[in-house]
Amino acid sequence: MSPFNLETCARPNILTLEPYRCARDDYKDDGTNILLDANENACGPSLTPSAVSAASTGSGVEIDFLGLHRYPDPHQRDLKQLLCNLRNTHDHTDKSITPDNLFVGVGSDEAIDALLRCFCVPGKDRILVCPPTYGMYSVSAQVNDVGLVKVPLLPAPEFGLDVARIKEALSTEQNVKMAYFCSPGNPTGSALAKEDIKQILEHPTWNGVVVVDEAYIDFAPEGSSLAEWVAEWPNLVVMQTLSKAFGMAGIRLGAAFASPPVARLLNSLKAPYNISSPTSALASYVLSAEGLAAMRRNRARLAAQRDRLLAELPKIQGVGRLRGGVASNFLLFEMRNAAGEPDNRTALAVYEALAENRGVVVRFRGGEHGCLGCLRITVGTEDEVTRFLQAIELVLAEVNGGDTTEAPADEAKKEAEANGVVA
Repeated sequence: MSPFNLETCARPNILTLEPYRCARDDYKDDGTNILLDANENACGPSLTPSAVSAASTGSGVEIDFLGLHRYPDPHQRDLKQLLCNLRNTHDHTDKSITPDNLFVGVGSDEAIDALLRCFCVPGKDRILVCPPTYGMYSVSAQVNDVGLVKVPLLPAPEFGLDVARIKEALSTEQNVKMAYFCSPGNPTGSALAKEDIKQILEHPTWNGVVVVDEAYIDFAPEGSSLAEWVAEWPNLVVMQTLSKAFGMAGIRLGAAFASPPVARLLNSLKAPYNISSPTSALASYVLSAEGLAAMRRNRARLAAQRDRLLAELPKIQGVGRLRGGVASNFLLFEMRNAAGEPDNRTALAVYEALAENRGVVVRFRGGEHGCLGCLRITVGTEDEVTRFLQAIELVLAEVNGGDTTEAPADEAKKEAEANGVVA
């Protein structure tokens, strides 16, 4: 068993924090009462009837446009229950999670930041990350004056956790409060082994929190999500988002599954009305039976195009090895120079030529640990994949057919800028 102790791991000021009491904590809007307690605009939203009608027609989503002058539900228990329904698969535990296990926020980024504020004392505590990984962990840590301990993933193409080195770091490095793991990884596309995560959770001396970011989990094999596992492990937090497989990036809805005590702390420090009414309505719809069916249809379409890219990209002269996994909606491929070697200069030139000359934007990741010469390619629609395959074949021929013996003077600057984009 883990020695995790919330009372000594979390910041004392957060443990004693009393959550802000919202107007709707005491009295709900039941449609009959008069609400004169929250300084809302009693005349309603600044929307004309025609605008409401146009926005509402045929959407299939019940958004109360005429109720937008009221503050939204601060607790979102109905939405949280839908998330629980989705993740209570019982693949990993016989127990069930409930809305008490949930924090919902503005994308996963709010959860990343909230966890740092909950557990890490600025200027003292640190988090452990495993590059190559999602850049927002480091950005949020810097914003909160929290240090980093880096233990790289095992080499490509597996990109698994280096369990021995992680356990050693958690035993020897001081003031490490959390370990952030991305599964499936970004930019690796590789799902982490459940047994490896379990070994970290079972660390015999480390009093800290394991955070598993499952942003891309619905592209992984069925039953991969460990969200329900928080019912077994008080030191586990699992983050998810509706931005990827659900295609709802524009509403910015993320969730953190945790033990009830940890979820309570996260909910105590959040802004009182962090989820808007339209966001809640749209999220609830995509988590309904109808919405889930649409998500699964789209996921199947993307999986077919992912398989197509896996089959077609290696046939193109200048495309190297797949350097990650296939458990996401993107692939990590090497770009090779005229000598057949993976090469950042070539990858950067291909990245720029695709965007500037062909109108096809991918992501340069050659500056990440273990990703020499790599581009991260998001799986598009059938037409988008067709256009991409045509464009990259032409661009690679142009790049490798030119004179690449001398690097441009500003190559290092361009490479740093391209690799520095967080997404």
